[in-house]
Amino acid sequence: MRNKSYTFGIIAVILSAIMWGIDGVILTPRLLDSSGHPINVTLVVFLLHCIPFILMNTLFFKFYKLLRTFTISDYIYAFGVALLGGTLGTMCIVKALFCVNFQNLTIVTLLQKLQPIFAILLSVIILKEKLSKRFILWAIIALAAGYVMTFEFKLPAAAGNNIIKAAILALLAAVSFGSSTVLSKKLLLKYTPENITFFRYGFTTVIALIIVIATRNLNFEAIHNIPPATWMIFLIIAFTTGSGAILLYYYGLKQIKASVSSICELFFPITAAVADYFLNDNTMSPVQWIAASIMVFAIIQLSKNK
Repeated sequence: MRNKSYTFGIIAVILSAIMWGIDGVILTPRLLDSSGHPINVTLVVFLLHCIPFILMNTLFFKFYKLLRTFTISDYIYAFGVALLGGTLGTMCIVKALFCVNFQNLTIVTLLQKLQPIFAILLSVIILKEKLSKRFILWAIIALAAGYVMTFEFKLPAAAGNNIIKAAILALLAAVSFGSSTVLSKKLLLKYTPENITFFRYGFTTVIALIIVIATRNLNFEAIHNIPPATWMIFLIIAFTTGSGAILLYYYGLKQIKASVSSICELFFPITAAVADYFLNDNTMSPVQWIAASIMVFAIIQLSKNK
């Protein structure tokens, strides 16, 4: 029975990662205003969480009573998941894709998958998972390969400001999502995947709302400039690659370790790379592919730490 649960957990995380890869290539690039320009990132993140959360309230309204049983630690972990995974991580990865105008999707998504380095470090601190002596070696190899994959054997300045910004944002997303994975795993020890998904979207909606109001990106003009086709994309994401994928991911994460999940999530950049090639005819140079392969191998070795 335990083996079946473990297998289900792996499959669930892989399927959610595939859905995120499809989202990054097909859906997110179509979040445009009526002028054909990308919608402000903070507004995108707010709507991506607010719309599903409103829909969730029709099914999970009873979950609010759980807030009375939350300990201070539970609130801290839930807020951390929403702030890091829901808000900062999503903002960084969406902004990174906008920076490269969706022309270097493979590089951005692969860099974002360096998150096992940060997930494992946080697992050691919070989940008390043991760290092998090989970790530092493979972490250095993964980071070095990530650099070559992004800039080849050139200085960052030669790649252009947009690539540099996208790389930094992708790494920040890796830190955020890696940390969120571990905090989510901590919450899943006490609560169901439905609980965590509901509170993740609820807390993120509140945080994102504060940000869009503070930055003055939530106003009548901004909402009016979103065409019906884009609203449809928001709804599709809400039911599939957004809350749907997150719920599936939490079902899987509940059955496996945070570090194992990091390996399964590599299907995100793999799916994005394949889709980007066939749909947009975008690919990397041979040197970048070799570096990417080394980085993926190093990430797998990292995540296999017992």
